[in-house]
Order: sequence, then C-alpha cells, then structure tokens
Amino acid sequence: MSKTVTAEDTQARLLDLAEQFYDQFAEGDVPRMELPTRTKSNIEYDEEENVWVYGDRTSTRTAKTIGGAQKLLKAAYAVEFLETQLAEDRSSTLRELYYLSESWDVDEAQFSSQDESNQLIEDLEIVLETTREEFHMRPEESGATVMGPLELREQTRRGERVIHCQEDVGEGGYQIPNNPDTIEFLDHDAKFVLAVETGGMRDRLVENGFDEDYDALIVHLKGQPARATRRLTKRFQDELDLPVTVFTDGDPWSYRIYGSVAYGSIKSAHLSAYLTTPEAQFVGVRPQDIVEYDLPTDPLSDSDVNALESELEDPRFQTEFWEEQIELQLDIEKKSEQQSLASRGLDFVTDTYLPDRLSTMGVI
Repeated sequence: MSKTVTAEDTQARLLDLAEQFYDQFAEGDVPRMELPTRTKSNIEYDEEENVWVYGDRTSTRTAKTIGGAQKLLKAAYAVEFLETQLAEDRSSTLRELYYLSESWDVDEAQFSSQDESNQLIEDLEIVLETTREEFHMRPEESGATVMGPLELREQTRRGERVIHCQEDVGEGGYQIPNNPDTIEFLDHDAKFVLAVETGGMRDRLVENGFDEDYDALIVHLKGQPARATRRLTKRFQDELDLPVTVFTDGDPWSYRIYGSVAYGSIKSAHLSAYLTTPEAQFVGVRPQDIVEYDLPTDPLSDSDVNALESELEDPRFQTEFWEEQIELQLDIEKKSEQQSLASRGLDFVTDTYLPDRLSTMGVI
C-alpha cells in the first residue's frame, strides 16, 4: 500500500471505481465489488512483512439481492461525497459521514448506523488500496500523546511549527495528530519507545521522570490504540530505529491492545504493513508477576475466561510465552492492573519493575 498518495491520486481511484460500476451497467452486467473475506479464518501470516494479512478467500458485493444493491448504492454515494471532499480540500469525521447520509436524496442510501458507515470506509480502503486518511476522513479525537526527547516539525493551519516533545509541551505531552504521516522527525535522543495503556500509569511515569531518566518516548495508547497512534509508533521503529515496548494491564483485553500494536487486527488486516510493529515487545503485567509480586487482583469474570481461551486459539498469541502466561492466568483465575504495582510503593514501577524488565529484555 502506498504511503504517500496525493489527493489527486486518491480522487482518480475513487472515480475509477465509479466508472467500473458504470461500465458494468453499460455492459449489462450486474454491478459488483469484490472484497477479501474479513474473518479470522481468512487471516494468514506474511513472513516477508512479519504481519497478519487477509488470505485469498473473497466475497462479492453484488446487486443481485436487495441487500447487496443497497450496499453498492451506499458505496456510490460515499464515493461521490469523498471525491467532492478531496476536490474542495476539506475533511470530515467518521461520525459526520454517518449523519451526512441523512441528507442524501435516496432513503436507501442512508446509513442505519455509524458501524455501517465505518465498515464502508474500510471496504473502500481495501478496494482502492489506500487509507481513510487519504480520503481526508478523521476519527473523533483520540487524545493520545507522546512525551520524550524528540524534536519534530508538523503542519498546522498556520503553517509549520517545530516542537520538542519534552521542552515545548506541558505535562500532558504532545498530542498525536490524526494523520501522523504529516510529521517530520528532526532530532531525538530517545533510546526506546514505551507505549502505555492507561492514563494513570502514563502520568506516574512522567511525574517520576522516567522519560528523562531513560531517554524514553512515552506513548499514551489511551486504551485500545487509535490508528494514528499505531502508525506513529511504527514510524518510531522504522525511521528512528527505536525498539518498541508495550506496557498494559494484566488481563485478556489488554493483551489484545498489545496484539493490535504488534500484529494488527482482523478488521484492519489490509493495513497491517502500514500500522503494525511486529517487533514490539510486551512489558506489561503478566500472570507470572501477579504470583511473584503478590499483586492486588480481581477474579476473572466469565467473559475474561472466554477471552483467554479464545486467545489460545488466536494465531497472534500462539507462542510459547503467551501460551504459558495465559494457561497460568486461567489456573490462578486472577487479573491485575498496572496501578496494582503501587502496592509496593509509588516509585516501584519506575525504580525497579520497568528497569529490571527492560534490562532483562535488552532494551536498556
């Protein structure tokens, strides 16, 4: 997938898709659009890129059925909207697209939910081999931030500005823009990236000066990380040659946060080479830590158990490390948060836990 596609190129791809629909009509063919089957069973490992991608199985959207015809109609309206948006050099959010459809003059073209409009944008990304950022489509603000020894240049509505992500920002850090490919890295003294799940732990690390003491770029994932966060994290590794580590809670949902950074997800497998960082290492709370440090815990819920058992069948977690840890967690029937490390003192995480773990892993 191209990383630097101009607005004109994206417009041309949108118009080409519209022309394909027109040509199908003109030739007497039933309009159709072919897409990879977006299920776990159609995910395979790309050894060259070290990421999970869609396999060869495909499904066809066709106007032979009422449901299929409505989906193609919505696609046609969305293509027209996106092409016009690019021509006018404007942008919109995914949420706005959902509401905008209510103004379209054909009721059947309107989206029934935002999930449906989000899905269509993902379909167009796949078919046109591009990204929603190149459509000038934005998510709602993610609020994810970076704190650390990095100087960068970014484009703003008032022109370029140079920012140092320690010296020129407050305690909240530098907010990651919707399209991090507009950022130019100028200089840095960073040794590694530490991507952190929760805001509370991110604040603890900054307050304790972990970014300064260890020359770390602390990236706040803000839960399940937004695409912009994952893209910037990947750029840190690829362009600055920085090892990436992911620090999360010790529960199955947090392991999936790590998985989304390192391996990607089923819904965005078409963007794996663009978003994922396969070399990312997990430094989060492990079931083994719960036992060794006698951390405060909560019992596993039924949904936690089901999620862990599902992860044992997930190819992204079929490694010796993950199988051992997940089996241990199912055995002890407990989970624990990052903040539980404070039970051993507010400085334990920055003075002992992370330095020991990162040193053992060869990161520091």
